[in-house]
Amino acid sequence: MDEKKDPLAWEELHTEHLVQDQWIDFRKSSYRFPDGSVFEPFYTYSRRDYVVIVASDTDGNYICVRQFRQGIKEVTTEFPAGGIERKDGREYRTGKDLIAEDALAAAKRELLEETGYESNEWKHMLTLPSNAVIADNYAHLFFAKNCVKVTGQALDETEFLEVKLHTADEIEQMIADGKFQQAMHVAAWLLALRQS
Repeated sequence: MDEKKDPLAWEELHTEHLVQDQWIDFRKSSYRFPDGSVFEPFYTYSRRDYVVIVASDTDGNYICVRQFRQGIKEVTTEFPAGGIERKDGREYRTGKDLIAEDALAAAKRELLEETGYESNEWKHMLTLPSNAVIADNYAHLFFAKNCVKVTGQALDETEFLEVKLHTADEIEQMIADGKFQQAMHVAAWLLALRQS
């Protein structure tokens, strides 16, 4: 059965890769709109899919990390998170066939590397586009309960972060005050509250 093209879909006419290295595929494209008109440039980028983990310890505290985020040039408080490893070592999507680990394995690895905590109680909450307007990658949101500290951190060479435990009320207050600044992490928090 043929799928009918959505009448609101745009037709991509041309794409130029402005930067395509190990870290990012930054593109400039032209599109034909549903009314037949053509517009350019539209800028988009590709990054690898990633995981966000709302993790609680055995005392009911939530495991957060503080680190510098270069986009807003501030140190943020957020949940542990990180990229899903790829067979080609690139930091952007070039095809699902190159994914080296599944999302749950990535979530377990990232939680352990960034915080030293492990859990035997995992729940996948949702997978959704990271930023559908400009990027093609997806965020896989997980909830891990009853985490226990088993080791120290094993950070990547570009990671400089500290682990902080927060109560649910503290996280709610940080969100209300604009101090929990990662949108996908706030979405993960709201989903985790439904799981409790």
